[in-house]
Amino acid sequence: MTTASHWNILLSNQINKKEFIESILSGKANAELAPFKTLKGILFSDLAIDHFIQKEFQYLELTAVDSNRKLSTFSSGQRKKKFLKYCMDQNPDYIIFDNPMDHLDQASRVELSKSLEEMASKIKIIQLVNRAADLLPFISNNRQINSDAFVLENISHEAHKNKIITQSGIPHPAHPIEYNQKVLIQMNNVSVSYQERPIVNNINWRIQQGEFWQLIGPNGSGKSTLLSLINGDSTKGYGQDLYLFGRKKGSGESVWDIKKNIGYFATNMTSLFQRNHTLEQMILSGFFDSIGLYDLPTTLQKSIADQWLELIGMKHLKNQMFKRLSVGQQRVAMIVRSVLKHPPLVILDEPVEGLDDENVAMVCQLINLLKQESNMTIVYVSHRIEPNLAPNSIFELIPSSEGSVGVIK
Repeated sequence: MTTASHWNILLSNQINKKEFIESILSGKANAELAPFKTLKGILFSDLAIDHFIQKEFQYLELTAVDSNRKLSTFSSGQRKKKFLKYCMDQNPDYIIFDNPMDHLDQASRVELSKSLEEMASKIKIIQLVNRAADLLPFISNNRQINSDAFVLENISHEAHKNKIITQSGIPHPAHPIEYNQKVLIQMNNVSVSYQERPIVNNINWRIQQGEFWQLIGPNGSGKSTLLSLINGDSTKGYGQDLYLFGRKKGSGESVWDIKKNIGYFATNMTSLFQRNHTLEQMILSGFFDSIGLYDLPTTLQKSIADQWLELIGMKHLKNQMFKRLSVGQQRVAMIVRSVLKHPPLVILDEPVEGLDDENVAMVCQLINLLKQESNMTIVYVSHRIEPNLAPNSIFELIPSSEGSVGVIK
């Protein structure tokens, strides 16, 4: 009988990954993966970690060495390290790693990669990834899956140059948002602590119209804290020298006064649209800032939505259920939803995380179009440096014992 070996498997976002993983864990693997049929496996993934966090008796087992500290209180890197130890303690014959590098900073990626290489002498590894750059170099069996037939094929290294943009020119907004000042956000020596633990220290950051920023920093360095200050969600902005769209924080502005100027996208927003709304309805909901369409759109609003769908090459999908679109199509549509009204500031929080290389190329094209053909300011948050994106400046958070400091590159 052939002995099971280590595998890197590159998956398209079109694949039913859940079904593929279940076929292996339930002993139904075929062809080159057939040796795993009789072996005991376990899944290492963000979803598996989330399930453990939801079940108290399980995460207490994970964190007993930390005086019962909840798994949810750790950073992404620490959380994965704890969960990996738990998986090893179950003594499986193999572990399926589902995009283990997602949401990790570069140092944590390197550390996890070394840990996997060390454990490879004791246990078999099947790594499932969406990005070719995440293939583990110490694994020699490299394959890709392009359909739900789950056939292992040799990896194609062709560059993804598919153009989704079918015309030039971004559709005009129905009612332009009036904001005539050059400076959108101004932070002067802003510091934030939680329960006496310093998060960021003396942050000075000015964001102006038309700029394209990338916000980077290690896990736990305070990126989410800065975003919550910018979008008005954090009460930590009160009493600080912080100006949001021309007004000092706490000077009588409402949360709506802030949010009307911001188009926001985060990957977890996609899961909010689970009802039977069409792609067109989901796009139109951006005019009303609602989760789904519950208002009657005007003829002009419908025309603008059509123009955007035409622009991104998805007009033929307008009547498709949004939740049935591919992950990449959903991401592009959600970004369009966030910029329909041409807000002065667009925040894109890890928009390419979990996407395959083809869909990453598609999202990058759209971001570049926004930069080239509008005056919208973009704050792009990601641990990865995408070669097809060229931010004007990078704001990096560098951790210290007194809280992260900000450095402009």
